[in-house]
Amino acid sequence: MIRYSHEREMNCTEAQNRFLEQLGRPWLGGEVFDAIPDCVFFIKDTEGRYVTVNNTLVTRCGADNKSDLIGRRARDVFPPPLGESFTEQDFQVIREGRAIHGQLELHLYPNGSQGWCLTWKEPILDKNGNVAGVSGLSRDLHSAAEYNRDFEPVASVLEHIDGHLAAPLKLSELSEMAKLSGYQLDQRIRALFGLSTAQYITRKRIELACHLLDRGDDTLTGIALDCGYGDQSAFTRQFRQSTGITPGAYRDRGTKTS
Repeated sequence: MIRYSHEREMNCTEAQNRFLEQLGRPWLGGEVFDAIPDCVFFIKDTEGRYVTVNNTLVTRCGADNKSDLIGRRARDVFPPPLGESFTEQDFQVIREGRAIHGQLELHLYPNGSQGWCLTWKEPILDKNGNVAGVSGLSRDLHSAAEYNRDFEPVASVLEHIDGHLAAPLKLSELSEMAKLSGYQLDQRIRALFGLSTAQYITRKRIELACHLLDRGDDTLTGIALDCGYGDQSAFTRQFRQSTGITPGAYRDRGTKTS
């Protein structure tokens, strides 16, 4: 288990600062992602405007170069309702400071075709710990054709899970929602994330718990209920099993020294 210390944190910061000083210019990572044609990469400010994009995103939006996208929002460059959905998703990350990990989404390409991808978005914090923007990437899915036709109902199930983590989430009800058997739904989710449906739900609940613990203004009992656990002891057992430490230790990790 990793032990956090103030000294180690300072050493990391100093190493990062030395590296950035050597560059003599800001480096936002876009050049790396220019070489990956099936991956969209971007950074946006708190107004949801593009600050950095990669060439794949330029191509997907039918633009000629990166400068055509800089300063614009997703709703300005993607057709409705996708553009509005992406922009609202950005503002959700900015408002809540909560990351999005592996969200299944439908994208449109310049030739009119559709394709599914998994999207990650992370809030970018300034030196005072406030959200200064959002970074993200979307990776195209290259799954078997028989899975592709079932991604839309699976996407609806995943969205339902994310919005109802405090409620009981039964595989029988989720598979009925997707109009798939429990086995079929489980296989689709395993193909996407390498996890069973139950494991995926647990991961999403623990991710939410980590976010709430970092926020620091909720009781452990309240967090347990918000994350779908009947009591604090059940929550603590699952959190320890998933992370190796208790919720209280996770919340206090930044204040302890090794």
